[in-house]
Amino acid sequence: MTESRIRYAVLAALLLALAAVPYVSGKFFVYLTMRVMLLGIFAVGFNLLLGQTGLLSFGHGAFYAAGAYGLGLFGAYVTPNPLLGVAVGIAAAAVVALLVGYLCVRHTEIYFAMLTLACGMMVFSFVWNARSITGGDDGFIGIMRAPVTLFGGLRLPIGKDSQFYYFVLAFFVLAVWVAHRIRISPFGLVLSGIRENARRTEYAGIPVRKYRLSVFVVSGAFAGLAGALEALLESNARPFMAHWTHSAEPVLVSLLGGLSSLFGPIVGGAFFIAMREIIQRYTENWMLGFGVVLLVVIMAFRGGIMGAVENLFGRRSAGAGR
Repeated sequence: MTESRIRYAVLAALLLALAAVPYVSGKFFVYLTMRVMLLGIFAVGFNLLLGQTGLLSFGHGAFYAAGAYGLGLFGAYVTPNPLLGVAVGIAAAAVVALLVGYLCVRHTEIYFAMLTLACGMMVFSFVWNARSITGGDDGFIGIMRAPVTLFGGLRLPIGKDSQFYYFVLAFFVLAVWVAHRIRISPFGLVLSGIRENARRTEYAGIPVRKYRLSVFVVSGAFAGLAGALEALLESNARPFMAHWTHSAEPVLVSLLGGLSSLFGPIVGGAFFIAMREIIQRYTENWMLGFGVVLLVVIMAFRGGIMGAVENLFGRRSAGAGR
């Protein structure tokens, strides 16, 4: 069996396993799996910026919150249609990312990171203080999971977690597929060139700032999708979605899983949530324990978890070839 067929077989098996989760596990595990998928969407989109383009952002929580509040406000004042609400959440996040990115992509490295952090905290401050619009520190509560209306008038209920799970799974698969297509497209190759040597890429006649702004908006749209889905999952949108601590999560999981791999951030997200749940059972200071684990993983596996797995299988293949 060729390598590509093995890869497709593994992906098909993983997809079947995900589809079977509501049938073979309890409610809590279904909820945790949805949290992993939401973090996976957030991190896969973020890694297009960090791993593919080499830009570190500490303000992506702002776009996550834009997606959540966009869906909540649209559902409250226009229609609670979840598909339209998700689309509005993505659009709201993309618009905020366009405004923030226009200010930030002129700079690189630490200046870019600090500017995104400042802009993200400005969005957090607005959400916290605009009580008449966002609900302030109480958040925007009462977001409904109305049935999904498809073509032909077919209505699919998503009120229960076991039903909403497949709604999240569909968007998760779509997001991973879109990220994969972006990575292997000519656009993705240009982003890789910018990461390796932005000045040389610009000398080749490529408008580097426009590409940086484009991928920043795309990455923000992924964050908005994750935020909109979380608003439906939790039935509320919270100010701390925009906080810098939330913006740090995709950075952590991308480093954990591996920046160079499409599935690295997803693996890192699963590891992050699993470790958090395990450590929280023994101590309230779970961040301290997780920090130690994170330090060990980063120091021991420079390419993250997926990098270590690829190196292991590469060595085995080389040994078998001999």
